Amino acid sequence: MTQTLAELATRFGAHIEGDADCLIQGVASLKSAQSGQISFFNDKRYVDVLTTTGASAVIIKPEYSHLSPTACLVTENPQLLFARVANLFQLQAGVGGGIHSDATVAPGAHIDPGASVAARAVIGRDARIGRNTIIGAGCVIGAGCVIGDDTRLVANVTICDNVRIGDRVLIHPGAVIGSDGFGLVKDDGKWLKVPQLGTVIIGDEVEIGANTTIDRGALDDTVIEHGVKLDNQIQIAHNVHIGAHTAIAGCAGIAGSVRIGRYCTIAGGVGFSGHLEIADNVHITGMSLVTKSITEPGVYSSGMPAQENRKWNRNVARFGQLDDMAKHLKKIEKKLIND
Repeated sequence: MTQTLAELATRFGAHIEGDADCLIQGVASLKSAQSGQISFFNDKRYVDVLTTTGASAVIIKPEYSHLSPTACLVTENPQLLFARVANLFQLQAGVGGGIHSDATVAPGAHIDPGASVAARAVIGRDARIGRNTIIGAGCVIGAGCVIGDDTRLVANVTICDNVRIGDRVLIHPGAVIGSDGFGLVKDDGKWLKVPQLGTVIIGDEVEIGANTTIDRGALDDTVIEHGVKLDNQIQIAHNVHIGAHTAIAGCAGIAGSVRIGRYCTIAGGVGFSGHLEIADNVHITGMSLVTKSITEPGVYSSGMPAQENRKWNRNVARFGQLDDMAKHLKKIEKKLIND
């Protein structure tokens, strides 16, 4: 894929300084960029790197454009514009590859002519793959799945039966979408599996990290709304609902039927008990354990920061004494009041 600087400026609403006909074929860092690539500059500490860059063009703020030795796309947020340009080139790199001869496509599946299906991918019966979508090597798409336009499954992604995925979604290697939820009921001392009859619905512009798992609903569906960003190795249980534009960092664990609002941020290692309601614009710091619903926006914490081991051991010993200390203080308080 090749774009002129003028085409990129028109697509993303930037101003050009320099050669508008400059041809761009990819992106790179200022230090490693070569002819035909575009980079970005956002920090005066790297002026020396900027002045020696081999890039054909640089994305830059207006106040720094005079420092550039090459053509510029001028914008107030260079990092954001660079991300948009990089996404454009990354998506287009794999489009139009067709269906590899080593892929398996079941009867009734519909794959758009502009999509790409790599080697060893398996597409199930009646699945639908949208325009410009990339199905990477070794991916498995179950029967009845619907995957929208401009979506990319990198490699070895498993999408179980009847899952619905929107447009411009990015799913990293090893992710599993639509596996059975952990539904069990006791039957005379033994566990009986409860059939998981729902599915997973994923909105547009969602990103799902490597080895993240999203379980299908038990009866209703598990829902990941538009613009949600999920890091690696996250567990999302059945019937969870995550609101639009929420971001969740690695190793978080979300138990069944939790509803997380919009525009939340969940740091790494956070755990949620089941059946909780989390309001919009809630921000939870790393390693916190959420056991009650949160009804007001704000920042919430419960994780214990690391400290020197001997001090931690003393504090742990005192934790066990807190109840006795509280009772003792109440007795003292009562005595002082009576006296």
